Amino acid sequence: MIKAANLDDASGVRHMFFTRQGGVSDGIYGSLNCGPGSSDDRAAVLDNRARAMAALDQDPGRLVTVHQHHSPIAVRVYDVWDIAAAPRADAMVTSEPGLVLGILTADCAPVLFADAEAGVVGAAHAGWKGALGGVIDATVEMMIDAGAQRDGICAAVGPCIQQPSYEVGSDFRSSFLEAGSVNERFFAAGVQPGKYQFDLSGYVRYRLTECGVRSIEVSSADTYLDEDLFFSYRRATHRGEPDYGRELSAIVLEG
Repeated sequence: MIKAANLDDASGVRHMFFTRQGGVSDGIYGSLNCGPGSSDDRAAVLDNRARAMAALDQDPGRLVTVHQHHSPIAVRVYDVWDIAAAPRADAMVTSEPGLVLGILTADCAPVLFADAEAGVVGAAHAGWKGALGGVIDATVEMMIDAGAQRDGICAAVGPCIQQPSYEVGSDFRSSFLEAGSVNERFFAAGVQPGKYQFDLSGYVRYRLTECGVRSIEVSSADTYLDEDLFFSYRRATHRGEPDYGRELSAIVLEG
């Protein structure tokens, strides 16, 4: 389990970037797979989610996740919903104490937000597509609508795939350059001709900065390289594995 210092200092806020360790799943899902969208045994996934909530000292029935689909969509959360009825979105914001916002990742960047003084928290799933499309911006703006102050927001970017592990093609790079020439700085030359290495966490930090967030902490952990601690979509794909587990990142306002 991993914490960010800036969120840990936020009064009345609890958070955690969970690793893949400490659960009941086995095989390619071993062991704390919290993703109901995987093909893992449903009972094991629910048990894993309950174990994660126990580590946060929270009621497992108060964990809220969305049907993530790499979008810039953020939703305001007022109460829990059934997993099967979760809205299609990639970020959540709440001012309700005891509601745990959970983001699921396996290489994409989980981003947790808090304005402790205003009593507003948020969570976002920032893959390259969602980050480029504006999921960070949407989360910050929804937090402000909920009463947060822009300069009072703290954000932490959790473990994700890091630049040395994230090889992309020229079309991928072109999508970012079309959005602004400043984005060229997030690409390094790849090992193979015509390939590049993309800095996802650096790009997410940049988008947070552009949104006016002043307190930003970014994990340097690489989900692709550290198999003992993290699930990785890209690693599973390179190995030809049929599926992969998902890590949970969670934040809650204490009641």
